[in-house]
Amino acid sequence: MTDPTLARKTETARAVSIGEPLRTPLFRRIWLASLLSNLGLLIQGVGAAWAMTELTSAADMVALVQTALMLPILLLSIMAGAIADMYDRRKVGLIALSISLLAAAGLTALTAIDMLTPWLLLASCFAIGTGMALFGPAWQASVSEQVPAHTLPQAVALNSISYNIARSFGPAIGGVIVATAGAVAAFAANAFLYVPLLIVLLLWRRNHVPPRLPAERIDRAMASGLRYILHSPSIRTVLWRTFFTGVAGGSISALMPIIARDNLGGGAQTYGLILGAFGVGAVAGALTIGAIRHRVSGEAAVSFSAVIMAVGIAIVALSGSIVLTAVALLATGAAWMVSITLFNIGVQLAAPRWVAGRALAGFQAAIAGGVAIGSWFWGHIAQDHDVATALLMSAGTMAASPLLALWLRMPPGEQSGQDGVEQAAPDAKLALTARSGPIVVEIEYRVATSEARDFYGAMQKVGRTRNRNGAYSWSIARDIVDPELWTERFHCPTWLDYLRHRSRYTVAELALQTEAEAFHQSAEPMRVRRMLERPFGSVRWKDDAPDQGNNEVLPIMSA
Repeated sequence: MTDPTLARKTETARAVSIGEPLRTPLFRRIWLASLLSNLGLLIQGVGAAWAMTELTSAADMVALVQTALMLPILLLSIMAGAIADMYDRRKVGLIALSISLLAAAGLTALTAIDMLTPWLLLASCFAIGTGMALFGPAWQASVSEQVPAHTLPQAVALNSISYNIARSFGPAIGGVIVATAGAVAAFAANAFLYVPLLIVLLLWRRNHVPPRLPAERIDRAMASGLRYILHSPSIRTVLWRTFFTGVAGGSISALMPIIARDNLGGGAQTYGLILGAFGVGAVAGALTIGAIRHRVSGEAAVSFSAVIMAVGIAIVALSGSIVLTAVALLATGAAWMVSITLFNIGVQLAAPRWVAGRALAGFQAAIAGGVAIGSWFWGHIAQDHDVATALLMSAGTMAASPLLALWLRMPPGEQSGQDGVEQAAPDAKLALTARSGPIVVEIEYRVATSEARDFYGAMQKVGRTRNRNGAYSWSIARDIVDPELWTERFHCPTWLDYLRHRSRYTVAELALQTEAEAFHQSAEPMRVRRMLERPFGSVRWKDDAPDQGNNEVLPIMSA
């Protein structure tokens, strides 16, 4: 007999094919334009890496090209994510692309007038990476606005495919361009290929819905994003696994020019060919994401991919044959893309819309930071010893990475309600302003003694939702005289922060509160107190001053 659960999953997989998001005109236009910009970026990467090999023979300097491109993502991602959540994502994307375009044009000019030095090359790569660091969160967070919700995982996979189609052909094209016209032509091609995406974004009439509440300051928005990630176990786990995968696998992207030059005895075309092989494998891996997600768990897929990558990197370390190296890189690229795409999907499915840009920025920081640190580390190993030693050590690290599941097991990749639930502002008899605060909230529960342990476990989950949505100093206390009486307490910095806190709860998070509410056993509803701490500024000295308390009785769903 057929397993009905498996049948439903299979039917779902068939119903939403990998190409389904491309039926949406807006997504299709942006996807095709991004494909061209990715192609330019990969051509530029080949030119930069090969230009560095001509400027210096030091392996660590060559590896630093990859670090320079990735380091801005590590340093700026959280700020970029906050900007993507606070402002119109289309405008953010336009500004970010303009930064990369200007940097690419400047690099082209420096090379054309023969003023390029290793450090100027690294600085230019850093500037291009800065633009892409700002662009990434806005672009990825806007995907959910471009396609129907049920096709979001496929759209994420297609964006990965876009990059890796470019990775399949861009390095080969870049190798030909560098071999025939020099690095300057590769840099000019990158600048030119930013233009189509700029035009598409200019023509996009995005339906920007202004937020009901004023935007946070950039520093507060960054803190909100970091707090959400810190108190979200599923996102935190995915980011750690992403980081470790980037560190272990950073050797391939960093040392590819040295592999082409020293291990295979080739030039720019050889470098483009083997980098293209990695990209072709990555495209093949991305095309299998739908089937993999419906057949095995995320943990099994990520762990198996790590083993494949470890074997592939070890073969590349020992191979002197371009054919064998290319085959190994095909498998390595496929496994790499399966892992990274599953990490990306995991973050997108777990993050609510209000913090989506910042969560994706965390993902970008994790992968870019891992690759940047890995590139630097494996480059130094190669400089101090040799490329084969660095690659074999990288392969061993990757092979050991599935052991992380003992502490950081991948969460189930299931989508839950991620839209914020609108809740009416609570009544207040004090004359409060946006800056009034801190606001203290106390909620009283009456729970049977026999259910105390289960209630405490449920409240720990509720506490995490309070903390990640903007509260602080959350606690749950039990009355020592009346053991059935429990008091939950938390703070919000200001009245405006409290209103933001209430607007951020998703359907899934409110369900956790409902689960905790079910333990309350009393004919009276739970008492909710909202208090203004240190209320001196609200004290009035006139006889007609309003009452200075707000001890209304409300259900927990309004807390």
